Amino acid sequence: MGALIIGGFFMLIGWMVSSKLKNKFKEYSQIHLTKDLTGAEIARLMLADHGIRDVQVTCVEGQLTDHYNPADKTVNLSQEVFHGRNAAATAVASHECGHAVQHATAYSMLQLRSAMVPVQNISAKVLNFMMMAMIFGAIFSQGFLAPQTAILVIIVCYAAFALFALITLPVEFDASRRALAWVKTRNIVTPAEYDMSQDALKWAAMTYVVAAIGAVTTLIYYVMMYLGMDRD
Repeated sequence: MGALIIGGFFMLIGWMVSSKLKNKFKEYSQIHLTKDLTGAEIARLMLADHGIRDVQVTCVEGQLTDHYNPADKTVNLSQEVFHGRNAAATAVASHECGHAVQHATAYSMLQLRSAMVPVQNISAKVLNFMMMAMIFGAIFSQGFLAPQTAILVIIVCYAAFALFALITLPVEFDASRRALAWVKTRNIVTPAEYDMSQDALKWAAMTYVVAAIGAVTTLIYYVMMYLGMDRD
Protein backbone atom coordinates (compact mmCIF):
# COMPACT_ATOMS: atom_id res chain seq x y z
CA MET A 1 0.00 0.00 0.00
CA GLY A 2 2.85 2.37 0.85
CA ALA A 3 4.46 1.82 -2.55
CA LEU A 4 1.13 2.53 -4.26
CA ILE A 5 0.74 5.79 -2.33
CA ILE A 6 4.27 6.88 -3.23
CA GLY A 7 3.74 5.90 -6.86
CA GLY A 8 0.42 7.71 -7.01
CA PHE A 9 1.87 10.84 -5.45
CA PHE A 10 4.75 11.08 -7.91
CA MET A 11 2.45 10.24 -10.80
CA LEU A 12 0.37 13.26 -9.79
CA ILE A 13 3.44 15.49 -9.50
CA GLY A 14 4.73 14.17 -12.82
CA TRP A 15 1.39 14.91 -14.47
CA MET A 16 1.43 18.47 -13.10
CA VAL A 17 4.98 19.08 -14.36
CA SER A 18 4.14 17.51 -17.72
CA SER A 19 1.08 19.75 -18.05
CA LYS A 20 3.18 22.79 -17.22
CA LEU A 21 5.74 21.73 -19.82
CA LYS A 22 3.07 21.31 -22.50
CA ASN A 23 1.62 24.74 -21.69
CA LYS A 24 5.06 26.33 -21.92
CA PHE A 25 5.74 24.71 -25.28
CA LYS A 26 2.32 25.76 -26.55
CA GLU A 27 2.99 29.35 -25.45
CA TYR A 28 6.48 29.53 -26.93
CA SER A 29 5.42 27.76 -30.13
CA GLN A 30 3.22 30.73 -31.00
CA ILE A 31 6.15 33.16 -31.11
CA HIS A 32 7.86 33.16 -34.51
CA LEU A 33 11.65 32.93 -34.42
CA THR A 34 13.39 36.07 -35.65
CA LYS A 35 15.92 34.01 -37.63
CA ASP A 36 13.04 32.16 -39.34
CA LEU A 37 14.75 28.76 -39.04
CA THR A 38 12.88 25.48 -38.59
CA GLY A 39 13.83 23.03 -35.88
CA ALA A 40 15.25 20.71 -38.55
CA GLU A 41 17.42 23.49 -39.99
CA ILE A 42 18.67 24.42 -36.53
CA ALA A 43 19.50 20.77 -35.77
CA ARG A 44 21.46 20.34 -39.00
CA LEU A 45 23.29 23.62 -38.42
CA MET A 46 24.29 22.68 -34.88
CA LEU A 47 25.51 19.27 -35.98
CA ALA A 48 27.55 20.83 -38.79
CA ASP A 49 29.08 23.42 -36.44
CA HIS A 50 30.31 20.56 -34.24
CA GLY A 51 31.72 18.64 -37.18
CA ILE A 52 29.11 15.88 -36.92
CA ARG A 53 28.25 14.57 -40.39
CA ASP A 54 27.12 11.02 -39.69
CA VAL A 55 23.91 11.91 -37.80
CA GLN A 56 20.60 12.19 -39.63
CA VAL A 57 17.76 14.51 -38.63
CA THR A 58 14.37 12.82 -39.03
CA CYS A 59 10.71 13.64 -38.39
CA VAL A 60 8.65 11.34 -36.14
CA GLU A 61 5.01 11.10 -35.10
CA GLY A 62 3.63 12.37 -31.79
CA GLN A 63 4.01 15.32 -29.45
CA LEU A 64 7.16 15.75 -27.34
CA THR A 65 8.47 12.49 -28.79
CA ASP A 66 11.78 14.10 -29.69
CA HIS A 67 14.89 12.06 -28.89
CA TYR A 68 18.40 11.19 -30.01
CA ASN A 69 19.06 7.55 -30.86
CA PRO A 70 22.75 6.69 -30.42
CA ALA A 71 22.22 3.23 -31.95
CA ASP A 72 21.45 4.52 -35.45
CA LYS A 73 22.74 8.07 -34.94
CA THR A 74 19.51 9.93 -35.61
CA VAL A 75 18.08 13.10 -34.12
CA ASN A 76 14.34 12.39 -34.16
CA LEU A 77 12.14 15.46 -33.99
CA SER A 78 8.36 15.56 -33.65
CA GLN A 79 6.49 17.26 -36.49
CA GLU A 80 5.89 20.42 -34.45
CA VAL A 81 9.60 20.75 -33.73
CA PHE A 82 10.84 19.58 -37.14
CA HIS A 83 8.78 22.19 -39.00
CA GLY A 84 8.44 24.76 -36.20
CA ARG A 85 10.01 28.21 -36.46
CA ASN A 86 9.80 29.27 -32.83
CA ALA A 87 11.64 29.30 -29.51
CA ALA A 88 10.16 25.98 -28.39
CA ALA A 89 11.30 24.18 -31.55
CA THR A 90 14.71 25.80 -31.20
CA ALA A 91 15.06 24.58 -27.62
CA VAL A 92 14.08 20.99 -28.37
CA ALA A 93 16.04 20.63 -31.61
CA SER A 94 19.25 22.03 -30.12
CA HIS A 95 18.81 19.95 -26.94
CA GLU A 96 18.55 16.70 -28.89
CA CYS A 97 21.60 17.71 -30.89
CA GLY A 98 23.29 18.28 -27.54
CA HIS A 99 22.96 14.53 -27.01
CA ALA A 100 24.51 13.91 -30.43
CA VAL A 101 27.44 16.11 -29.42
CA GLN A 102 27.74 14.14 -26.18
CA HIS A 103 27.88 10.93 -28.19
CA ALA A 104 30.44 12.30 -30.62
CA THR A 105 32.69 13.50 -27.78
CA ALA A 106 32.27 10.30 -25.73
CA TYR A 107 30.64 12.09 -22.80
CA SER A 108 31.14 9.70 -19.89
CA MET A 109 27.70 10.04 -18.30
CA LEU A 110 25.96 9.32 -21.61
CA GLN A 111 28.12 6.23 -22.06
CA LEU A 112 27.25 5.12 -18.54
CA ARG A 113 23.53 5.63 -19.15
CA SER A 114 23.71 3.67 -22.41
CA ALA A 115 25.47 0.84 -20.58
CA MET A 116 22.68 0.88 -17.97
CA VAL A 117 19.87 0.41 -20.51
CA PRO A 118 20.08 -3.44 -20.62
CA VAL A 119 20.18 -3.55 -16.82
CA GLN A 120 17.16 -1.24 -16.68
CA ASN A 121 15.22 -3.44 -19.11
CA ILE A 122 16.02 -6.67 -17.25
CA SER A 123 15.10 -5.07 -13.92
CA ALA A 124 11.74 -3.98 -15.35
CA LYS A 125 10.94 -7.53 -16.51
CA VAL A 126 11.99 -9.05 -13.18
CA LEU A 127 9.97 -6.48 -11.24
CA ASN A 128 6.85 -7.09 -13.35
CA PHE A 129 7.15 -10.82 -12.67
CA MET A 130 7.65 -10.25 -8.95
CA MET A 131 4.68 -7.91 -8.65
CA MET A 132 2.38 -10.27 -10.55
CA ALA A 133 3.56 -13.20 -8.46
CA MET A 134 2.96 -11.27 -5.24
CA ILE A 135 -0.52 -10.24 -6.37
CA PHE A 136 -1.55 -13.82 -7.08
CA GLY A 137 0.23 -15.18 -4.03
CA ALA A 138 2.58 -17.47 -5.96
CA ILE A 139 5.65 -16.38 -4.08
CA PHE A 140 4.34 -16.61 -0.55
CA SER A 141 1.74 -19.36 -0.74
CA GLN A 142 3.84 -21.84 -2.67
CA GLY A 143 7.12 -21.07 -0.98
CA PHE A 144 8.80 -20.01 -4.23
CA LEU A 145 10.66 -17.23 -2.40
CA ALA A 146 10.75 -16.17 1.22
CA PRO A 147 9.15 -12.73 1.84
CA GLN A 148 12.51 -11.17 2.73
CA THR A 149 14.11 -12.56 -0.41
CA ALA A 150 11.24 -11.26 -2.55
CA ILE A 151 11.58 -7.76 -1.10
CA LEU A 152 15.35 -7.93 -1.57
CA VAL A 153 14.88 -8.69 -5.28
CA ILE A 154 12.51 -5.73 -5.55
CA ILE A 155 15.11 -3.53 -3.85
CA VAL A 156 17.74 -4.57 -6.40
CA CYS A 157 15.37 -3.72 -9.25
CA TYR A 158 14.49 -0.32 -7.83
CA ALA A 159 18.17 0.35 -7.15
CA ALA A 160 18.76 -0.07 -10.89
CA PHE A 161 15.84 2.27 -11.67
CA ALA A 162 17.08 4.88 -9.21
CA LEU A 163 20.65 4.72 -10.49
CA PHE A 164 19.47 5.06 -14.10
CA ALA A 165 17.26 8.03 -13.19
CA LEU A 166 20.09 9.75 -11.31
CA ILE A 167 22.56 9.19 -14.16
CA THR A 168 19.99 10.65 -16.56
CA LEU A 169 19.98 14.00 -14.74
CA PRO A 170 23.51 15.17 -15.63
CA VAL A 171 23.03 13.83 -19.17
CA GLU A 172 19.91 15.95 -19.68
CA PHE A 173 21.28 19.03 -17.91
CA ASP A 174 24.49 18.88 -19.93
CA ALA A 175 22.61 18.53 -23.24
CA SER A 176 20.56 21.64 -22.37
CA ARG A 177 23.72 23.53 -21.37
CA ARG A 178 25.36 22.69 -24.69
CA ALA A 179 22.21 23.65 -26.59
CA LEU A 180 21.75 27.01 -24.88
CA ALA A 181 25.43 27.90 -25.20
CA TRP A 182 25.37 27.15 -28.92
CA VAL A 183 22.17 29.06 -29.78
CA LYS A 184 23.49 32.06 -27.87
CA THR A 185 26.99 32.01 -29.36
CA ARG A 186 25.64 31.38 -32.88
CA ASN A 187 23.10 34.21 -32.47
CA ILE A 188 20.26 31.88 -33.37
CA VAL A 189 17.96 33.63 -30.91
CA THR A 190 17.36 37.10 -29.53
CA PRO A 191 17.74 37.64 -25.76
CA ALA A 192 13.97 37.27 -25.31
CA GLU A 193 13.89 34.08 -27.40
CA TYR A 194 16.85 32.74 -25.44
CA ASP A 195 14.94 33.22 -22.18
CA MET A 196 11.97 31.31 -23.62
CA SER A 197 14.19 28.46 -24.82
CA GLN A 198 15.89 28.29 -21.43
CA ASP A 199 12.55 28.23 -19.61
CA ALA A 200 11.20 25.46 -21.87
CA LEU A 201 14.27 23.30 -21.25
CA LYS A 202 14.04 23.96 -17.50
CA TRP A 203 10.54 22.48 -17.37
CA ALA A 204 11.59 19.58 -19.56
CA ALA A 205 14.39 18.86 -17.08
CA MET A 206 11.91 18.96 -14.20
CA THR A 207 10.20 15.84 -15.56
CA TYR A 208 13.47 13.93 -15.10
CA VAL A 209 13.97 15.40 -11.63
CA VAL A 210 10.52 14.20 -10.52
CA ALA A 211 11.19 10.74 -11.97
CA ALA A 212 14.52 10.52 -10.13
CA ILE A 213 13.06 11.61 -6.79
CA GLY A 214 10.21 9.14 -7.22
CA ALA A 215 12.60 6.26 -7.98
CA VAL A 216 14.83 7.06 -5.00
CA THR A 217 11.85 7.48 -2.65
CA THR A 218 10.38 4.13 -3.69
CA LEU A 219 13.77 2.47 -3.22
CA ILE A 220 14.06 3.91 0.30
CA TYR A 221 10.54 2.68 1.11
CA TYR A 222 11.40 -0.91 0.20
CA VAL A 223 14.74 -0.73 2.02
CA MET A 224 12.93 0.42 5.17
CA MET A 225 10.39 -2.38 4.71
CA TYR A 226 13.20 -4.93 4.38
CA LEU A 227 14.96 -3.63 7.48
CA GLY A 228 11.70 -3.78 9.42
CA MET A 229 11.17 -7.39 8.35
CA ASP A 230 14.73 -8.19 9.39
CA ARG A 231 14.11 -6.81 12.90
CA ASP A 232 10.95 -8.87 13.21
